Amino acid sequence: MDDPCETQRQEEMKMVSSDSAYGSSAEDGHTPNTFPYNEDLEHKTILVGDSGVGKTSLLVQFDQGKFISGSFSATVGIGFTNKVVDVDNLKVKLQIWDTAGQERFRSVTHAYYRDAQALLLLYDITSKLSFDNIRAWLTEIHEYAQKDVVIMLLGNKSDMAAERVVKTEDGEKLAKEYGVPFMETSAKTGVNVELAFLAIARELKHRATQQPNEPKFQIHDYIESQKHKSGCCGLM
Repeated sequence: MDDPCETQRQEEMKMVSSDSAYGSSAEDGHTPNTFPYNEDLEHKTILVGDSGVGKTSLLVQFDQGKFISGSFSATVGIGFTNKVVDVDNLKVKLQIWDTAGQERFRSVTHAYYRDAQALLLLYDITSKLSFDNIRAWLTEIHEYAQKDVVIMLLGNKSDMAAERVVKTEDGEKLAKEYGVPFMETSAKTGVNVELAFLAIARELKHRATQQPNEPKFQIHDYIESQKHKSGCCGLM
């Protein structure tokens, strides 16, 4: 009998194609795919959060579908990749920027906020400090980013349950306070990684193509519907 969780993951993967492999192009000879894009469907997404919360690992999981064991060196400045996702048979190109979390690079990352359409803000569920710093990150985002930027809060490393120090309810409460969607992810197992990026892509696609009489896309409702649809797959 087919595993419904695995079937769900395969369906999500079909919606995603790689335009530029993160950190692997030079090694595997990968040639980026080319698609006829509408400029309105090219969007800039930025990963932000403290150093060590797993931003690079999350992006590699989304880009390459794998987790590279061992710890990455801290990102220096900015890393970048492209990813193409299929939303209602339309190609949405996400230009994804992986930012350094260290304080000394903060002035560099501020410049990238200004033209970002979406921000994925990460903390580590095993690090209370990374969670406590979320408010400071949100203050920076509201200061430097566009007013209508899409923000999503992600509690990463959900696979490390034995080391958890930040409760799921605390993440949910903080997200509700700021009116942003929230979920817990695991860059190691892939739980919710596709969903996070696909939800962002769907929101951005609807903003670009929405007709005057068309109901507004509700990203919170979309995420909740996907959670209920595939609760067996570890959606938080």
